[in-house]
Amino acid sequence: MADAVEPEGSRAEAAGSEDERARRARDVEELRERGVDPYPVTFHRDRTLAQLREEFGDLEPDVETEVEVTVAGRIVLLRRQGKLTFATIRDRDDSVQLFVSREVVGEDGQADFNRLDRGDWVGATGTVMTTRKGELSVKVQRFQLLAKALRPLPDKWHGLADVDTRFRQRYVDLIVNEDARRIFAIRSRAVTEIRRFLGERGYVEVEGPVLTAEAGGAAARPFVTHHNALDLELRLRIALELHLKRLIVGGLDKVFEIGRVFRNEGIDTRHNPEFTMLELYEAFADYHDMMSLTEELVAATARATLGGTVVEVGEGKVDLAPPWPRVPMLDLIEQHAGVRVHPSQPVEELRAVLERLGVPVEPHWGPGRLIMELYDDVVEPKLVDPIFVLDYPREVSPLARTHRDDPALVERFEGVVAGRELANAFSELNDPVDQRARFEAQARLRAAGDEEAEGIDEDYLRALEYGMPPTGGLGIGIDRLVMLLAGVSSIREVVLFPTLRPEAD
Repeated sequence: MADAVEPEGSRAEAAGSEDERARRARDVEELRERGVDPYPVTFHRDRTLAQLREEFGDLEPDVETEVEVTVAGRIVLLRRQGKLTFATIRDRDDSVQLFVSREVVGEDGQADFNRLDRGDWVGATGTVMTTRKGELSVKVQRFQLLAKALRPLPDKWHGLADVDTRFRQRYVDLIVNEDARRIFAIRSRAVTEIRRFLGERGYVEVEGPVLTAEAGGAAARPFVTHHNALDLELRLRIALELHLKRLIVGGLDKVFEIGRVFRNEGIDTRHNPEFTMLELYEAFADYHDMMSLTEELVAATARATLGGTVVEVGEGKVDLAPPWPRVPMLDLIEQHAGVRVHPSQPVEELRAVLERLGVPVEPHWGPGRLIMELYDDVVEPKLVDPIFVLDYPREVSPLARTHRDDPALVERFEGVVAGRELANAFSELNDPVDQRARFEAQARLRAAGDEEAEGIDEDYLRALEYGMPPTGGLGIGIDRLVMLLAGVSSIREVVLFPTLRPEAD
């Protein structure tokens, strides 16, 4: 028994080769002329490749068993060596070698197998064995082409070199890029753990509407569409918040949603126009309760996906294990910018501070917005280790409860890790009179040209008038959480199909 030592046969497989594509198309026609369906309707395997490796991964080298298995996967490597052909197939979770011997499948059988190409899907039945070097293999007795790939895969050593092509053709990226498969496995495990964690704590998962008459719950510009039957202008939701809090009013005292939200904004390494949010609300809680929940949830998700709470950030590492420090925003600004500011200061004075520090300002910004911009520009990028930044200006937090100790602030925090906001939470505003006044202030900002300002949601105000108990709320960006866990710096790496510019002709 010998391991393959020679590269795949002489047919060139340069990615994008029209000649290669045409050759494969001719192979399809020849198969059909022989009565072979190159795209059969079904195939029944009895094991995944991961199950096969779990069951037989401890076999000693150079062992042949009498155990017959049926497996399937995509051919990612083909090597021919005289009377032997070796093919590595891969399914979602693992890869295994097919060992094709002319002595077993016959001369015609090996010739047919040798006509297969990298990228083809194949099913095979055979006995489990290992090569002299210990490679777990299936000694093929019979096989079936399951789907002929007309386009060749990229070179197996270089993969997809162009980043834009990787994101545009994610289906190819997942075939050839092991790291892409790793990232999306982390994402799947993270979402599964979040649902488990919250379910164990009595939260009920719900779904709110995606199309709304008034897109509220965040400072963002919405996408606008039109409902023909109702002749109604609608907006894609920019947050999950307002409908979830309606459910708190209705008596569902612990609710959460993991859902897609849409914001008509620019595209960069941290922003995609559609992204995934977790939002949860708990009656009789405040933002201190949400801090404890946040650090426990993030740590549990890290353990479930990575096996521990330490994650890589750039060249270093951070530990997500609780407790995280809790520091007021105004204290952090003083620490990192060297100035003491407060929303009660005259706006001209605050504007002068920002201009002196080189922070861009807009003439219509009030004191709270100026302080927020100062924090975003000077402080947040420096916060590497997990931290809760507390007590935001009232002006920039129209849905948060006024701080119990300072009416210029609200009871809000952001969880920040690696210089990025990971979580945002409030003691929720449940006073309908105060909420209306906040909405009206936002409406004035919108009228003045701020397209991201909140509108007035009359139905939400009506819901508050029926009475919402004291409530804590939390939002976590799933994409940014996965970026942190996977150790990547671009949101495009963790979104299967990110928004891209149209493909050039």
